[in-house]
Amino acid sequence: MPIEICTIGGFSKTEGNSVAVKIDEQVIILDMGLSMADYVKFQEDFEDITTKTYKTLLKARAVPDYGFIEDWKDKVIAIIPSHGHLDHVGAIPFAASLFPHAPVISTPYTIEVLRTILDDEQIQLTNNLTTVDLNQTYPLSKDIKIEFVHITHSIPHTAILVLHTPYGKVMYANDFKLDDTPILGQKPNYKRIKELGDEGVKLLIMNCLYAPEKKKCPSESVARQMLKDIMLGTNSRGKAMFVTTFSSHIARLKSIIELGKKLNRKIVFLGRSLDKYISAAEKISLVNFSQDIIQEKYTDKVIKRLRQIQKSGKDRYLVVCTGHQGEPRAILSKIARGELPFTFGDGDMVIFSCAVIPVEVNIKNREKLEAALSKDNVRIFKDVHVSGHGHLEDHRELLEMVKPENIIPVHAGPEKAEIIKELAAKMGYKNTFVMEDGKRIKLS
Repeated sequence: MPIEICTIGGFSKTEGNSVAVKIDEQVIILDMGLSMADYVKFQEDFEDITTKTYKTLLKARAVPDYGFIEDWKDKVIAIIPSHGHLDHVGAIPFAASLFPHAPVISTPYTIEVLRTILDDEQIQLTNNLTTVDLNQTYPLSKDIKIEFVHITHSIPHTAILVLHTPYGKVMYANDFKLDDTPILGQKPNYKRIKELGDEGVKLLIMNCLYAPEKKKCPSESVARQMLKDIMLGTNSRGKAMFVTTFSSHIARLKSIIELGKKLNRKIVFLGRSLDKYISAAEKISLVNFSQDIIQEKYTDKVIKRLRQIQKSGKDRYLVVCTGHQGEPRAILSKIARGELPFTFGDGDMVIFSCAVIPVEVNIKNREKLEAALSKDNVRIFKDVHVSGHGHLEDHRELLEMVKPENIIPVHAGPEKAEIIKELAAKMGYKNTFVMEDGKRIKLS
């Protein structure tokens, strides 16, 4: 059979996304992501380990198991992440060297994020890093090319990946939402998605994470309005205002900065991961946040800045910091535990512009953080957020546009994949395959 798929990661559980597509004797790996809950646990359990290796992370189940394609190892011609989230790109620093001759190819922001991760981990890859603009096509070999179709998500430069092969098109639509009023960038390239559907798509590998949600995913503009209602509509005179969100959510950070300016508060960003994603965005001129914010990433500078905020009047500042999942080593958790020189007082505000990622470690960490904040009578505003993932009706719309011959759900366990299979069957699609990590399927 000319096209064979190995579902390496993101099929038996939510994270560690990775798929290998074999076309004749050439293999392309789509996404190479971390399993974030396992990765966080690994870091907490082995705090003294300064170097992380693929073998140690594999033992911790934090990276995809490329032993599943040991017999394909010498055939890999490219590694192509769909976007810059760690559960899609985060394993590249540790696993790409297994395929040393395969270039890593992706959109400008994704590659820039990867460069910052490599720098942070002090890792040098032998793999070439290649940038391709959104809505462009790049040749992988004489017979195969990759197309990056713009789609909206909660991080810039997310793409639906389309492999053009002699045997048909393989479309990889992992993280996506259909946002017609995005805060940053353009709405999805519906025109090209429909054209590809009309041309014929052999296989659609499709996200199923929010398949149980029987609705459309709200636009990012809704999250902006939610933030506006709280930040501008709540009496915060004399009170601290802290906001925490996903560091990679550049559109959300843009809204927070703009609202902070309307409050006439000095805007201070604290934390390494915030610096990492913002710096990457600024390097490719996606945003210019530096003109409006004070940014601190090193502990000594964070301590100095917090002392200044406490001393000079906390209601003069809007603080955006790390810690939205209650991560023990993040800024907000350290403040709540009294490990940094800032003290929350009665009526101070903490806005969680995020959802809790529903894995045990995050749920417990957030519970601890909220309990600590509540002891100080902090006003907690939770779930000021909309998802970056399409819901069931978005999945329906994508299927209507693409009209694929075959479907494989990804980014969750079998119970959510079965929901996509049921939806597809109702729409007349009979070839939906619920897979597990490490399984293979040949397309006829």
